[in-house]
Amino acid sequence: MYRNPIIRGFYPDPSICRVGDDYYMVHSTFEYFPGVPVFHSRDLVNWRLIGHCLTRKSQLNLEGRQSSHGIFAPTIRYHNGVFYMITTHVWGGGNFYVYATNPAGPWSDPVWLDREGIDPSLFFDEDGKVYYHRQVGGERGYIGLQLIDIQTGKLIGEMKEIWRGTGGVWPEGPHLYKINGKYYLMISEGGTSYGHCITIARSDSPWGPYEPCPHNPILTHKHLPDHPFQGLGHGDLVETPDGWWIVFLGFRPVGGRYHHLGRETFLAPLKWNEKGWPVINDNKPIAEVMTAPKLPPCPWPKPPTRVEFSESNLPVDWVFVRNPIEENYSLTERPGILRLKGASVSLRDIGSPTFVGRRQTAFNCVVRTRVFFTPTAENEEAGLAIRGNERNHAVLVVTRRENQTVVALKIIRNGQIAPEKIINVQPGFIELGIRATPLRYEFFFVKPDGGETKLGELLTRDLSTETLSSQPGANFNFTGVVIGLYASGNGKPCSAPADFDWFEYSETGD
Repeated sequence: MYRNPIIRGFYPDPSICRVGDDYYMVHSTFEYFPGVPVFHSRDLVNWRLIGHCLTRKSQLNLEGRQSSHGIFAPTIRYHNGVFYMITTHVWGGGNFYVYATNPAGPWSDPVWLDREGIDPSLFFDEDGKVYYHRQVGGERGYIGLQLIDIQTGKLIGEMKEIWRGTGGVWPEGPHLYKINGKYYLMISEGGTSYGHCITIARSDSPWGPYEPCPHNPILTHKHLPDHPFQGLGHGDLVETPDGWWIVFLGFRPVGGRYHHLGRETFLAPLKWNEKGWPVINDNKPIAEVMTAPKLPPCPWPKPPTRVEFSESNLPVDWVFVRNPIEENYSLTERPGILRLKGASVSLRDIGSPTFVGRRQTAFNCVVRTRVFFTPTAENEEAGLAIRGNERNHAVLVVTRRENQTVVALKIIRNGQIAPEKIINVQPGFIELGIRATPLRYEFFFVKPDGGETKLGELLTRDLSTETLSSQPGANFNFTGVVIGLYASGNGKPCSAPADFDWFEYSETGD
């Protein structure tokens, strides 16, 4: 048996490929860096993060990129010993691909294609032709197909419209397959929210005409408003020795129709009926506990709950907001310590704040850290941060008020700072914590005797996609909560560094 989602937290838009007994999967990252995580599995159930495709600024320059812009919907494919990852840098140059012989990296610099459309994919046909397809035209758009010289990135001939889906908005996330002599085009429709679904069509030629499946959509929960999994869509198929499977995104609302962990990755079996159409999970709703593929189980060691900063690199799953200013982060200036140098930029700015963190992957968890910071002015702060975007986040920080070192809780909702909660503390190493439950975050300071002093709460719905997307002038929010370590001088660099002794993330339930 296995449990959905198979990859929890903000890992949307899964794309998968198989190489022998190994499976690799990639996901969207938007404004976070490094871009496009690469997961590896041997049983489709247990996954480990082995690296990222976009680890250099020459590959991904996120300067000035707004939240929920950046890297959209990657596709991973393998052909003749080479891995290809194709994606869109929204507001940053358009569609491109990178390639590598080792999926853990390093990957090449981008091969740029065009600015037209999003959600690009590649299909390698048996005759050696390579097809580049993507969504074109936005909300009422279509899937466009074009030949490509994969060695040079040169597009061949004109793009042709091949399918508009079944009438839903945002026909997107296309993937083309050849199965039993037929070409199948699978897409998503309805927008990546509660109306999301997957549809499919087939043809005798990649160019069409395409015949839609008579039982479209082949996957959706839009008719099941009370189901714990919503927004199912954006899938990719993979064939295994145990038959066909599909990975796809979905989200888990709590407290009504609010989801804050982001869009996560799910897995379901797929069969082909007597008429050659796919049937997902025997047409039943996607369950949390399902029968696993009949593949040799391959669990990976669990990462430690506490990061001691004794290694030469940060954990592979840690991310920055846009490209980091590298001199603001050090694991060597004070061995065993992560030293952060607070920049003038804060989490409220569209810039590169001194922040590094990890995705929240469970509703119930506790985050703690121990920090030594000697602020000299009230603008200087360092500690823990929990981020939705620039206009919605919270920081629990060591700072200065009235010539006294304090711990302060600052909550920012829709760009407005709520009245601070502060507590006086003695200088030295100070332990801070955030306790998450499905409906709220609780912020606390740990006293020298081990007792906790609570400073305040934040509702999880205040960081949900529904809340962030509905604010005036907001983009649709495509990400999920990220929790991490932070330092800022709020307008000018901090006069002293912040030294973090350790960071602990422990899950206390789902």
